[in-house]
Amino acid sequence: MSAFGVKELVDALRESAGEDEEINLEGDILDVDFESLGYDSLALFNTVRTIERELGIELPDDAISVTATPRGLLDEVGKAVAQAA
Repeated sequence: MSAFGVKELVDALRESAGEDEEINLEGDILDVDFESLGYDSLALFNTVRTIERELGIELPDDAISVTATPRGLLDEVGKAVAQAA
């Protein structure tokens, strides 16, 4: 399985919830909260489900509530991938 990083996360966000034209997701977004990036809890729920499906993993039910930033979500994804290996 290839690494899941910020590029793949941005792709999943765009696929699952679209993109606010006023927000640049190509910059350094790792520590910017999802709300500031234009993503609410429903958008994150859809994104998490997309990531789970694409990677064949299961993230904890509280992954959305404990991950306010892309870095936090990527950490959760990394843990789930390691556990699945």
